[in-house]
Amino acid sequence: MNLDFQGLMVLALVATGAVWAADSMVWAPRRQRRAEAAMGGSGDEKEQQKLAKEPLVVEWSRSFFPIILVVLVLRSFIVEPFRIPSGSMMPTLLAGDFILVNKFSYGLRLPILGTKIYSIGEPRRGDIVVFRYPVDPSVDYIKRVVGLPGDRVRYIDKTLYINDKLMPQEAVGTYTGVGVGRDMSGAAVHREQLGQVNHEILLESFRRLKEGEFVVPAGHYFVMGDNRDNSNDSRYWGTVPEANLVGKAFFIWMSWDKESRSLNWDRIGSHVK
Repeated sequence: MNLDFQGLMVLALVATGAVWAADSMVWAPRRQRRAEAAMGGSGDEKEQQKLAKEPLVVEWSRSFFPIILVVLVLRSFIVEPFRIPSGSMMPTLLAGDFILVNKFSYGLRLPILGTKIYSIGEPRRGDIVVFRYPVDPSVDYIKRVVGLPGDRVRYIDKTLYINDKLMPQEAVGTYTGVGVGRDMSGAAVHREQLGQVNHEILLESFRRLKEGEFVVPAGHYFVMGDNRDNSNDSRYWGTVPEANLVGKAFFIWMSWDKESRSLNWDRIGSHVK
């Protein structure tokens, strides 16, 4: 994401909190003293009310501070929405899917800094994760975890091996795409067993992308897209550091097909797996 929404929320929280605090400790007592002085003088009632009335910026700050705080806590520690920008995770996720990401699956992190303050769990093989792109951390990526720390990952002839063990595949048909997925029509659909996760991938026989063997360093994860022949993933730019993890995708709350300019009603409410 190019817009650092979390950073803007923190700035807004600090600004509204500072205004509210300054008013409570300094400005409000001053207004009260002026109003009391007017009551003892010749000032009329309307003048007294005008002197005691809090400025609009204070009223807004007092109203928006708790709302901003709740939104920031929710997005930073509990759940955050993301939009799928590309087809690299087809057929599991389509461009235009709006998903929810569990922010506490892999531990609680401080906003902006990303420092883990409480460890809850670690990614498992097969998890679909959102992470900050190692090449450009201002951009969020989403892929499936294939290799865990210490694993030896080998991808040869469109087949995945982990620590010399074949990850079984089964051909289940041909993909028929509609709307934004139309370009992938004709691709072979395979069902792959990745650890405890059974999921579908797309393969195109005429494409030959990067193959080879990779060793996953400690504290890193090897990720790949389900659209195996159309995914910019760990085969090209390396592994994902644990510190770059944002959370685990778990739910599609909306899906918009920009080609047909309509909602994909059958995808809304689906669990991501």
